[in-house]
Amino acid sequence: MSWFPPLDPASWPTTAEAAMAMQDELRPLVSERTPPGAQFRTVAGLDSAYDHTGAVAAAVVVLAAGTLRPVSSAVAHGVAAFPYVPGLLAFREIPATLAALEKLDAAPDLLVCDGQGLAHPRRFGLACHLGLLTGVPTIGVAKTVWGDYVEPGPERGAATDITLDAAVVGRALRTRTGVKPVFVSVGHRIDLDTACAQVLALTPRYRLPETTRHADQLCRAALRTADYSGSTP
Repeated sequence: MSWFPPLDPASWPTTAEAAMAMQDELRPLVSERTPPGAQFRTVAGLDSAYDHTGAVAAAVVVLAAGTLRPVSSAVAHGVAAFPYVPGLLAFREIPATLAALEKLDAAPDLLVCDGQGLAHPRRFGLACHLGLLTGVPTIGVAKTVWGDYVEPGPERGAATDITLDAAVVGRALRTRTGVKPVFVSVGHRIDLDTACAQVLALTPRYRLPETTRHADQLCRAALRTADYSGSTP
């Protein structure tokens, strides 16, 4: 039995217009508050890889927060039914991602997405959508930015706000001295200060969080070795 409500395929949008309408409908449900007493002992990274046919491998890798060592992982294969549309990545990735999460025995304490949360043109990126569907605190950590920001200082830990229409939607966070920042935004059930602190804890050596690095490696390897005949997400 899944630890979150299953996705109803009949309710999933098939057009860009319907997807944007769903984002607008769900956006007010996002919480930017960390649950009282929350402790993030396990942190999961999520990522997906695609080939030219639309075949997808979604991976989740759970790390122990104290050691950053993997404690569990899962992969799901499928074929992306939703086209690639900027700002609508969630509708392409979520079905297989949820299938991978469902294979875990228990919910991680925190999800880290390779994508946007509130730093999104409709303030509802992949991290927001996954957070609402699973109920787990979720962060978006992206390599590129939606919105305006001033370059943070060169030292590790330096950060500046990302704004859209003068509203703060995330932070540009320097995780390695002298290296391009990552772009952190709230997904659901976490505040921005806590999200940035968690990202710094996950980046002791590299620009990207260890969660993202592990999930990226796993989904790419899974895509290379997959047989998609008759596969479903």
